[in-house]
Amino acid sequence: MQRVAVIGSGPGGLVAARYLQSESFAPVIFEQAATPGGQWSGDASCSGVWPSMRTNTSRALTQFSDLPHAPGLAIYPSNREIGDYLLRYAAQFDLTAQTRLRTAVREIRAVPGGWGVRHDAQEEVFEKVVVASGRFQRACIPEVPGLASFSGSAGVAHTFAYKDPEHYRGQRVLVAGCAISALEIASDLCMLGAARVVVCQRRQRYVLPKLMAGVPSDHRVFSRYQALAEESLPRSEFGAMLKELVVGAVGSPEQYGAPKPADSIFDAGLTLSQHYLPLVAEGRIEVRPWFDRVDGTQVSFSDGRAEPFDGILFGTGFEISLPFLSEAIRRTLNLDAQHIELYKHTFHPELPGLAFVGMWDQSGPMFPPVELQARWLAYVWGGAVASPTLEEMQLGIAQCRARRSEPQKTKMNLMALLFARAAGVEPEPERWPELQRALLFGPLAPVSFRLQGRDALPDAASRFAGEAMAFGCVQSPQFSAAELQKLRRLDSVAQPALTRTAV
Repeated sequence: MQRVAVIGSGPGGLVAARYLQSESFAPVIFEQAATPGGQWSGDASCSGVWPSMRTNTSRALTQFSDLPHAPGLAIYPSNREIGDYLLRYAAQFDLTAQTRLRTAVREIRAVPGGWGVRHDAQEEVFEKVVVASGRFQRACIPEVPGLASFSGSAGVAHTFAYKDPEHYRGQRVLVAGCAISALEIASDLCMLGAARVVVCQRRQRYVLPKLMAGVPSDHRVFSRYQALAEESLPRSEFGAMLKELVVGAVGSPEQYGAPKPADSIFDAGLTLSQHYLPLVAEGRIEVRPWFDRVDGTQVSFSDGRAEPFDGILFGTGFEISLPFLSEAIRRTLNLDAQHIELYKHTFHPELPGLAFVGMWDQSGPMFPPVELQARWLAYVWGGAVASPTLEEMQLGIAQCRARRSEPQKTKMNLMALLFARAAGVEPEPERWPELQRALLFGPLAPVSFRLQGRDALPDAASRFAGEAMAFGCVQSPQFSAAELQKLRRLDSVAQPALTRTAV
């Protein structure tokens, strides 16, 4: 059996090891922390979760296809429950014994016979290596004139380091950013005793709550239909359709007292937060434009206003950090803080036997696409599906290079379909008449990709129907008039969009 080093034991590393093992490889998982789970482990050395944090992705989309959550779990579980789930997953697939905890990888380099993996002053050679160490490790704090002079008692930190709301009780806190962590932590702070909370941002995004009319938002926004529409319709038309879905469900931020976002949802952006807009409407969170100077405790905003703060938290994203890759590998990948050039986010033609899992910047649930990527990777290396040709990979790298100046964030449903098609496991709705509505308009649950193709499960249809039925996605196998109109519109724009199974 070929040995494969898997770097990281978060969701990506565990699911990669599970499928590599099923394709007759021998994975060895390297984990720097004391507990498996990556971000979900709660280990302060590598985890950005905070004590009260619950998932911002629904239960059905925060699991793998072959280990359902325990009955009775909340729709949005706690961070600890997801950490425990990953421990159960590792135990179920005998990955615990293959995991070396407290073992930080110092270097990966090409050597005769494969790849040298150096850790704790020792180097081992593996035929193959999977890098699954995560994209959200190195916090990005932008430069602000005078930031080093900030003298507030609660200090300056990134939301990655936020662990104790008591630290901010009674304090005046500025939260910089408009992504999920910024808005969720701002909400956390004002409900747990901060004296004043101000959110500053460069642009106002549209904001979705976690539930829309009782249905988890990620079941509707990240559906297969939404992915097909984004692929098939003109960008402006798809943007208008997405904006109509969002504004029709929750309204626009200015209705709550936040700034008015740009008319284009692509220019404004979209983020998720359960409590943020109602707290703005109640006056418990104030929204300001970006700040352009700090002087002691005084913060000056670009609208000319200024006020003192006791603490500043930056929810301003992350940079790619892969310090253990050799300089030669880094050059080949054209790696920098925001870019890594790979064919379908996984392979590089000049680095055979080295692969990456979960290294793209994404909105939406990670578990479904990362499982599909792991399956594709294992199937390619195991010979179950054809390996991409040299020409295909070179073209993919060229396309990566051409898009370096464009926004890098992508959506979960697009990534899930990308990997499902590559692995040959995208379900064909016409083969499942009783599930057609759910497959197109319901949640992209991981078990829906076990209906057909390699590793199909005999109970996949009943399990997927149960998950979709929980929120009304399969009340009838018949399409409504509105749904039929949507399908006809897609079909008139791109005939093959509803039937293709691979790209």
